[in-house]
Amino acid sequence: MPEDGAVEFFETGPGARCGPVRHNLVERLLGSPAPGERLCTDPLFALVMAASAVVIVRVVRDNGQTPDLLGWALLLAAHVVVVWRRRAPVRVMVTLMAILLTYHSLGNNHTAPMAVSMVALFTVASRTRPRTTLLIGVGVMGVMLSVKFHEGLAEGAQSLRISGWIVAFLLLGLYVRMHRQYVASVVERAERAERTREEEARRRVAEERLRVARDLHDLLAHSITLVGVQTSVAAHVLAADPDRLDRAAVAKALDDVAETCRSARGELRATLQVLRSGTDDEDGADADEARGPLPGLDSLSDLADAARTAGARVELAVAECPAPAAVGAAAYRIVQEALTNVVRHAGPGITVRVSVRTEDTALCVRVADDGSGGRAQGGGHAPGFGLLGMRERARTVGGTLDAGPRPEGGFLVSAVLPLAPVSLGGLS
Repeated sequence: MPEDGAVEFFETGPGARCGPVRHNLVERLLGSPAPGERLCTDPLFALVMAASAVVIVRVVRDNGQTPDLLGWALLLAAHVVVVWRRRAPVRVMVTLMAILLTYHSLGNNHTAPMAVSMVALFTVASRTRPRTTLLIGVGVMGVMLSVKFHEGLAEGAQSLRISGWIVAFLLLGLYVRMHRQYVASVVERAERAERTREEEARRRVAEERLRVARDLHDLLAHSITLVGVQTSVAAHVLAADPDRLDRAAVAKALDDVAETCRSARGELRATLQVLRSGTDDEDGADADEARGPLPGLDSLSDLADAARTAGARVELAVAECPAPAAVGAAAYRIVQEALTNVVRHAGPGITVRVSVRTEDTALCVRVADDGSGGRAQGGGHAPGFGLLGMRERARTVGGTLDAGPRPEGGFLVSAVLPLAPVSLGGLS
């Protein structure tokens, strides 16, 4: 919140500028100028009120007399102390009561100091607690009525009419105080909403960056691994027996390489399209449309075929189940990464069993191989992002994933993905 009760708002809507915008008109209406403006506005305001008091003394004739030298000094002092009314409203009010009580007791013009009195009462009501306002108002009216009724019933009746103005200015000050508090609460909510929007935007950017990083890892690791295995097969065929070259085997290996490159290029284009189109500004269906259709359980057979071309024996068992798109995509990516790790680390002639079935309200994914146990999946000799990416995929849909060597040999990846929708963000 700004200091000294200054009021700030935030522009909203298309093309709005960021940051606070100061509304001087509202500040002046609420009596809260900036600290630097007080040096000019408060003395100038006191001077204008003093000039108006002089005019009232010359023009208005009431029961009081024209002030003498002491009366003019007291009237001037009353207008001088109101310069500090914002900084110490209660002390200024008490000092002003003492000065004006002396002024009125000398029988001077009673109308001249009325404006400065009402301004002081308004300041007390608008800048102090309601209890303090009530005590000041009762004190002022009690002193005034006691003095006037002591002078006579006619004077007392006249003071009762004046007390209506006192109540009116006190109520006006209370209204301004409540309005200022309301405006401050609106500004606070606006600032909180602005911070929330910025945090939400940063969170979405971080989630989108992580999602793209996972996609690129899955895509490149899978495609490059397959290309490497397929080119190794072609090189082996060429080097095994140059005199009896198996042209069909070489052609098939090269066709597999070309098909893998085409598939990788299409997925890479879709991923880069997300970055180019700026889908962090879109929401809901628009963002999903820009990302393209998510891979699902019906695409697992393509992964199995790709792993078979790399030399692995894949046994695929996928149960018919209406899984949500996000859950199906997570299962696809987990199986893709698991098969990639098998091809990279398990060695030749490996058998992989992929099982996808439903249990209760969850989709159970299981990828097991019979390769050499205890190998480090997901990163070769150094820790990589494979297992980490699979666990993140499971967490995005509210699921869990376990991975580790099997006691009988080989490696096992097991994931449990809830079929009920879970709002955790960042799915692909």
